[in-house]
Amino acid sequence: MKKILSIAVFLVLAGLNALAQVGEPYIHDPSTITECDGKYYTFGTGAGGLISADGWVWESGAVRHGGCAAPDVIKIGDRYLVGYTTSGGGLGGNHDSRVVTMWNRTLDPTSPDFAYTEPVEVARSEPDEDCDAIDIGFIMTPDGRLFCTYGTYFGNIRIIELDPATGGRLPGSRPADIAIDCEATKMIYRDGWYYLMGTHGTCCDGVNSTYNIVVGRSRCVTGPFLDNMGRDMLRGGGRMLIAAEERRFGAGHFGQIIECEGVEKMSLHFESDLDRSGRSVLAIRPLLWRDGWPEAGEPLQDGNYKILSRRRGYALELTVDFVRSDPGMMPFWIRQDEPAVALGAQKLEDVIGGWPSGEIPVRLSDYMARPHQKWTIEAVPGAGGYLGGPYFRIVTEGTGRALAAAPGARLETVPEFTGADRELWRIEQLVDGTYRILPKEIPGQAGNNDACAGAMCLISVADSTPGLGVFDFNSDNCKWDLKRH
Repeated sequence: MKKILSIAVFLVLAGLNALAQVGEPYIHDPSTITECDGKYYTFGTGAGGLISADGWVWESGAVRHGGCAAPDVIKIGDRYLVGYTTSGGGLGGNHDSRVVTMWNRTLDPTSPDFAYTEPVEVARSEPDEDCDAIDIGFIMTPDGRLFCTYGTYFGNIRIIELDPATGGRLPGSRPADIAIDCEATKMIYRDGWYYLMGTHGTCCDGVNSTYNIVVGRSRCVTGPFLDNMGRDMLRGGGRMLIAAEERRFGAGHFGQIIECEGVEKMSLHFESDLDRSGRSVLAIRPLLWRDGWPEAGEPLQDGNYKILSRRRGYALELTVDFVRSDPGMMPFWIRQDEPAVALGAQKLEDVIGGWPSGEIPVRLSDYMARPHQKWTIEAVPGAGGYLGGPYFRIVTEGTGRALAAAPGARLETVPEFTGADRELWRIEQLVDGTYRILPKEIPGQAGNNDACAGAMCLISVADSTPGLGVFDFNSDNCKWDLKRH
């Protein structure tokens, strides 16, 4: 009985690792995740926020002035501009609210340089106004202009220009209405388009919250923002970006994190996580782009996969002898009168006896659904992670034989997974839907933890030769398709 319970607990933890941030990722209305001195920070409604050393394990500890609502953060030069709301929310019809900003040279509360400036008001709404000055979201345009959006479901969403030197309202700037029927807006820029993300639906009702994030786009920072059907967000339009999951409800407060070319992620909260007592939790998802529109990627699930090179479509496999399957080819030139029957696929026990017992290198070849081409990918509880994901192990299905980085930027498999850093893999979905696969460590080389400054990933050196090389989003050598089998 104890063994059965232990297995059940492990499966629950593994499921959490595959889907949700670990530690204590409890937050509501998270600001855009921001890196400062090697750590990640996000602030929420209330007095505090979260800190993470790796982007996967989160704990409380972030500090900001003002215990009110819905903050956002943007780094400008060597300073951090923090905005939040002093009151409001629209409940009871009272729209009396203020949006303020303040600076800090660091987000680390233990740093001797940690000190916020006095808050400066940048927007306000009156009790009977058709806007609620809450839910600030910053955007810096390519030409260096700073704007913020604000507003809630109870009126218009507005945009106003700020002074990037002072963080205050730019003299002469007047707010413009850009959307309705949403709140917690955030704007981003990509390839000549401004994208306005808005949180639609009902808030603050636990498992019954219908929050979801919608998007429209415009060539101009002030709109009009149209969705994929040409509907203006000022008239209630918006294309769905992310909504509820099976055990998490109330997706809201979009934030974008660009790690490097081709690697983008989105932060948000789910208002209720059934696996965490229904609490509001931080979530991070891959951010994909298809046909000029953002889409939310899916967190990688534990499971059995074939790993296919985007270069040609060949499968990653153990370098072992190919074992022919019986009954082989049926003669197609002779009439077959016997009833057709289903044949069994080649099994692991049919071939594993002929595999070497020590390290086995890997190669690429045609996928034939053979045991030496099938892999199990599983999150490793307690091994830490990176922004938005845990470290995984990649083992030959049905065995403990693990893929590992080897000296000289080579690849091999070791007989049993030990948890060594060279056997741990960072697996991230790229903006085009493919994946990059990076070892945590390569023996004989410096750490591979900086995922963008010369990070070494699994590559196709040639059609049939895999290895480790510097990640280049523009090369299909660095991209892989993970397909369940």
